[in-house]
Amino acid sequence: MISKRVVLDTNVLVAAGRSRNGASFALLQALREDRFCLLVSVPLFLEYEAVLKRPEQLLAGKRSAGMVDRFLDALALHSEPVHLFYLWRPQLRDAADEMVLETALNGRADALISFNLDDFDAARKFALPVLTPAAFLQQLNKGQT
Repeated sequence: MISKRVVLDTNVLVAAGRSRNGASFALLQALREDRFCLLVSVPLFLEYEAVLKRPEQLLAGKRSAGMVDRFLDALALHSEPVHLFYLWRPQLRDAADEMVLETALNGRADALISFNLDDFDAARKFALPVLTPAAFLQQLNKGQT
């Protein structure tokens, strides 16, 4: 049974694409195993695509745009869509992060996963935990024992 509902910041997908050795890649493996539910909104998914298809990201991951498309197709199969009914802007210093927070809040996420914890200070106002990939992976693994 899937219990944790989370939103992944784009930087987690970038890290997973650059290394198979870190917590970000391990989280994608856990997602494939349905150990948590990934929440995505249309704007967030479009950001995933735009960032992962940047030339420097394609080069770093030794991927083509077609490979990114196939990855995103697979990611969509393991995701729950979130409709953004309520916008709470502005809450964050970086306007580009607003859609990440709004996806988490509208989707009633249990956590937002990011490497940039300080960027999501406002999440505390909503009692939304913001965790690093390693911290969330540790929580997932504790739940398995």
